[in-house]
Amino acid sequence: MKILVGLKRVIDYNVRVQVKPDGSGVVTDGVKMSINPFDEIALEEALRLREAGVAEEVVVVSIGPGAAQQQLRTGLAMGADRAILVEADEEVQPLTAARVLLSLVEKEQPGLVMLGKQAIDDDCSQTGQMLAALWDRPQATFASEVVVADGVATVTREVDAGLETIEVDLPALITVDLRLNEPRFVKLPDIMKAKKKPLDEMPLAELGVTAGNFVSTSAYAPPAQRERGIMVEDVDGLMAALKDKGLV
Repeated sequence: MKILVGLKRVIDYNVRVQVKPDGSGVVTDGVKMSINPFDEIALEEALRLREAGVAEEVVVVSIGPGAAQQQLRTGLAMGADRAILVEADEEVQPLTAARVLLSLVEKEQPGLVMLGKQAIDDDCSQTGQMLAALWDRPQATFASEVVVADGVATVTREVDAGLETIEVDLPALITVDLRLNEPRFVKLPDIMKAKKKPLDEMPLAELGVTAGNFVSTSAYAPPAQRERGIMVEDVDGLMAALKDKGLV
């Protein structure tokens, strides 16, 4: 079985994001970029499934600028067998990403597609669900545990009420949550070996998909600064402060 894993290039989660002075976007020049943390967890799970003998090949895919090769090389260093970069100069929104992934799914014929449940830059949490609908295959989202055997994936997923366990027939799509695993540390020898692994590049147009943006952002602004708190001596003081703010 082949597993296809999506990797998105995002600003590293340790970086404090700054909004451009003109409000046209966020500052990316000179900013560290990394694999979306949820996608890294998806890749780790795919590698563990291959190591357990469930899968034979893990292919990582990214949609974005040429610089996204860096994140794909990191995925190869973690242990992926091949990488595919679909080059897109402009921002790709969830539906376009789902259509691109569908084209690759039809070409690669994986038994399982694994994605992070969301990206930390836009927090859409839509691409996986859209891909499953376009692919017309079962989906299991927000996975915190995955077991694959006999053509069935048993997935424990995190929902508002707690945990839910479902079974989906393969081929299927799974989006993963933070508590699924801890991604492995990439060692220097693995980074060197990754340079020799195949990384295919293709333009977005080659897949017959246009990067039409269905949602536009008019302006960006940083969150409002947190107001300084006040100290109260007792419950009566607390109630009075809440009444002053119109909260009770």
